[in-house]
Amino acid sequence: MKNASKMPRANGKISIAPSILSADLYKLGEEVKMVETAGADWLHVDVMDGHFVPNLSFGPSVVSSLNGKTNLPLDVHLMVEKPLLFIEPFAKAGADLLTVHIEAKDDVSFALEQIKNSGVKAGLSIKPDTDPQRITPYLDRLDLVLVMSVYPGFGGQAFLPEAEEQIKRVRALINDSGRAIWLETDGGINAETAPLAARAGADALVAGSAIFKAADPVTALNQIRQAASDI
Repeated sequence: MKNASKMPRANGKISIAPSILSADLYKLGEEVKMVETAGADWLHVDVMDGHFVPNLSFGPSVVSSLNGKTNLPLDVHLMVEKPLLFIEPFAKAGADLLTVHIEAKDDVSFALEQIKNSGVKAGLSIKPDTDPQRITPYLDRLDLVLVMSVYPGFGGQAFLPEAEEQIKRVRALINDSGRAIWLETDGGINAETAPLAARAGADALVAGSAIFKAADPVTALNQIRQAASDI
């Protein structure tokens, strides 16, 4: 397992986290190297269990195969019903950050404790219709809050307009906490929507289809970063 300190604060820079959910898995290594060379900051790994969301995606073996093969921090998003079953395997596989959903069935406090005990940074995610105030009791244990700007479970969805208000509300809660907590947004991020998320207060943007499905993924990544920075 890599040292979780690999994900430093970005000093005001917008961080871009390409999601391998949209990558060509036949040539995953090439795809990862491409976005790393293009200047990606993190690599986002969407884990789906077929229960919390209808789809299935990646297991710990995928993270293990990436661990040590890329210098990008592995940002693992557990879209799972029972995260306590997944935390230890993904931590051992090499995750740098593990994000669980506040809507999951397992106890959130215990899940965050397990993540921290594994030496990994801890994130908490909320769906578009979840009251942001629900994260308040956990802010003292968080390194990241992930605001979903689509309903989780499928790649390629459009950014929901109501996500802007969600991001603003979470940014206010983080600012009030006085803690250095990343605010990440995932869902429908592209060069057109990145400024909306950044202006609302996000400092890390997950983009999948907009990068990996683009005719020129390198240009697409740079356009997203530039658009988010020009606010």
